[in-house]
Amino acid sequence: MSRPRSRAVTRVRRLAPALAVIAAALVLLSGPGTRLGLWEFSTGFVLLRWGAYLGLASAGLGLISLLWRGREDRRWLPLLAVILGLASALVPWRLMQQARGVPSIHDITTDTERPPEFVAVLPLRADAPNPATYGGPEVAAAQRQGYPNIGPLVLDATPAVAFRRALEAAREMDWEMVAADSTSGRIEATATTPWFGFKDDVVVRVQPAERGSRVDVRSVSRVGGSDVGANAQRIRAYLAELSNAGADSD
Repeated sequence: MSRPRSRAVTRVRRLAPALAVIAAALVLLSGPGTRLGLWEFSTGFVLLRWGAYLGLASAGLGLISLLWRGREDRRWLPLLAVILGLASALVPWRLMQQARGVPSIHDITTDTERPPEFVAVLPLRADAPNPATYGGPEVAAAQRQGYPNIGPLVLDATPAVAFRRALEAAREMDWEMVAADSTSGRIEATATTPWFGFKDDVVVRVQPAERGSRVDVRSVSRVGGSDVGANAQRIRAYLAELSNAGADSD
């Protein structure tokens, strides 16, 4: 191999792992930095996107340097760049695919005709970009199309017993409890997402039904146009917890 070509190979082999490390750092810091308040969530998304770009670039350069036959023995460096670069790009790619597979909404409820309303949480959402009022027929239609199986849970129990079970299930969800009013059958709480630390508010409503009690849930994000399916997943998890708790107590 000629000297100029050898120098080029050496530079590529050094550049590839350096870019891979930077890409991994951007991806790893994007969420925690947002959660700690070091920057806005939009900045976190930018870091995540650039982490993916640099990850793909480092993987490409690493692959090129692997295909180039040089005299250097440290071939593990370009291999590291390929693995780390692809891993850094995989996280944003999966989030993007997940976002494309769900409707671009951030307000999910088991009752789209008469969604549960927030009361105690409202002061906590005073500065939130997303309103606490329901979006109406358009949001309801988008939810029915994206989450057709989201619906209320009917418990074979009196409203008082159902409320107690609903409150116990809410406490098992690792939410920050805001209010629990047994008279109105309303429970309010705030959930924090693990990576970016987004605040999503939850309200549970327990009402008498023809056969026992009906439990409705609503989960609303404070920021962001799309919740990437987080609110629907939260409602499903809560209703599953409540249903299982009711079965265990029978």
